[in-house]
Amino acid sequence: MAEPIKILLQTTIPTTENDWSIFRFSMLQEYLASIQDEAGNFLFTVVARDRISDAEGNDPILGSLDQSDFDELWLFALDVGDGLTAKDIAGINAFRQRGGGILTTRDHQDMGCSMCDLIDIGEIHYFNSKNPDPDQSRWCRDDPYTTYISWPNYHSGANGDYQQITVVEPIHELLKNPNSPSGVIEFFPAHPHEGGIGIPSSNPKAQVIALGKSLITGRDFNLIVAVDHYQDAQGNNLGRTVATSSFHHFVDYNWDITKGCPSFVDEPPGNGMKNEPRAVEDIKTYVRNLALWLAKKA
Repeated sequence: MAEPIKILLQTTIPTTENDWSIFRFSMLQEYLASIQDEAGNFLFTVVARDRISDAEGNDPILGSLDQSDFDELWLFALDVGDGLTAKDIAGINAFRQRGGGILTTRDHQDMGCSMCDLIDIGEIHYFNSKNPDPDQSRWCRDDPYTTYISWPNYHSGANGDYQQITVVEPIHELLKNPNSPSGVIEFFPAHPHEGGIGIPSSNPKAQVIALGKSLITGRDFNLIVAVDHYQDAQGNNLGRTVATSSFHHFVDYNWDITKGCPSFVDEPPGNGMKNEPRAVEDIKTYVRNLALWLAKKA
């Protein structure tokens, strides 16, 4: 029997009761830990933690991630610029250079902009004040309701509702769902202000594999970008990486609003995820696909 794939679920903020700390991703953690193969063997071992700073301000795990036994890093970048130190970034980059798989996700405006120096990842994520979308027509507010949040902030729906996504041809294996009538994942959790992502012009291995649509402007936005293995100039076989436009695709509140949210969330929620079982099945299928895909070596 193969050893379980070891996944680190990690936020870039310290543990804070009234924030999106890692305890608010409990359903994701529990689901990943429950997945078994046909023989009943558990496929994944999951460690979930918030950022911790040592005496020098570095995270003791991220700063030496390449020396760990983790196979994957799922990075929930919830900071606004101070979530990763130079040593943390070096550790994450070295982890990917040794073949580790990485999921990165953030949210609106400048949330997660501490990732800007991560290989490929820093170019994939578009922020308001750093690495803005090269399409300047997108430098405008999409969500008009939460006025203290600026672009990028695509309004795909209320927290607790689902959005119908567009799968980009050819269909990527991350988005296949044999239990869906269409054979693909159709639904993702919605969010009032998702962030921006795109394809670095320097990386032919990167591809947009799914789109969302704003309920306000009707504008499409990139929902998922995937980067396959490739060899860098130094001969390192880089691990796969995936970027999604919002961490709300994975957080408890957006799978089940009864799990609650921080007090600063003031948008009224919906109940679409509760009323449409296929939406819950789709996001769980995506999570399973993602965990398996990121672990595959070159």
